Amino acid sequence: MQHNLLADVLSKIKNAERTGKKEVIIKRSKLVENVLKVMQENKYIGRYEIIPDNKQGLIRVELKNKIVDCNVISPRFSVKIDEIEKYEKRFLPAKGVGILILTTSKGVIDNKKAKELHIGGKLLAYVY
Repeated sequence: MQHNLLADVLSKIKNAERTGKKEVIIKRSKLVENVLKVMQENKYIGRYEIIPDNKQGLIRVELKNKIVDCNVISPRFSVKIDEIEKYEKRFLPAKGVGILILTTSKGVIDNKKAKELHIGGKLLAYVY
């Protein structure tokens, strides 16, 4: 039984990376697509494409073997702009290594862009 689609997707990506696969097929949702876009912008994954003619809604993701760890952050903590650094220290291994993925009023973005735009949001996941 599926409880958290984003957690399942990130777990599947992490496991496929660890076994050296070149691509993985995951379930599709709007949130998953937005998280994949942020991961792609930060060069953790390659291209991703929606598999056509599929009633289940699947996405094929090209892996680059750059992910050491990725996971959801639960509960989805609300963070103000001045609290982001506290969560970077908590979830990321070192300063400047990895990203936090947040959902904000400007959409799903990483912690670096949130600092640039000077906005907070809710933490979704981390990747490094």
